[in-house]
Amino acid sequence: MEAPTGVLTPAARRILDTAAELFYGQGINAVGVDLIAKRSGVTKKTLYDRFGSKEALVAAYLRERDERWRAWLTAEVEKSPPADRALATFDALALWVARENPRGCGFVNAAAELPDAGHPARRVIADQKRWLRGYLRQLCEEAGVTAPGELADELLLLHEGATVLNGLSVVADAVRIARRLAVRALERAR
Repeated sequence: MEAPTGVLTPAARRILDTAAELFYGQGINAVGVDLIAKRSGVTKKTLYDRFGSKEALVAAYLRERDERWRAWLTAEVEKSPPADRALATFDALALWVARENPRGCGFVNAAAELPDAGHPARRVIADQKRWLRGYLRQLCEEAGVTAPGELADELLLLHEGATVLNGLSVVADAVRIARRLAVRALERAR
């Protein structure tokens, strides 16, 4: 059963919101359905009626997070002229990690916790990363660079590395550094 993330009942909305907060904040494997149900003010039966399984709930949480990220990122990037949009993704990323990702990328965190390739959330995670690569390629094409696919790969690596290192507090201002490297990569590609 694949839980919908469109129109949800009020109970399903509470469950999904609670699960999102707990999964991101404490980790998917550390959070059980008992805690989610209790914090949501529902029974476990209601949770299972709405989502079918914890696995489906995890996939729904990641799908909704991805939808939110895509909508927010594209809206932020659209504010810039086409030639500057690939770099604008880093400006948007800096705002996002400060507001939404203090523990790093929710998708990378989930992937680390869910090694089973058959878990329904693994497809959501892979789709999210493929979408970002495709979006970066589109922006590179709009900017008129040579080899937009190669540059998109470089920018994706910079995005992902900056997000992970920011979440680990390993590199101070990782997104700013990644943006600086992206400027060099764009200059080289033009």
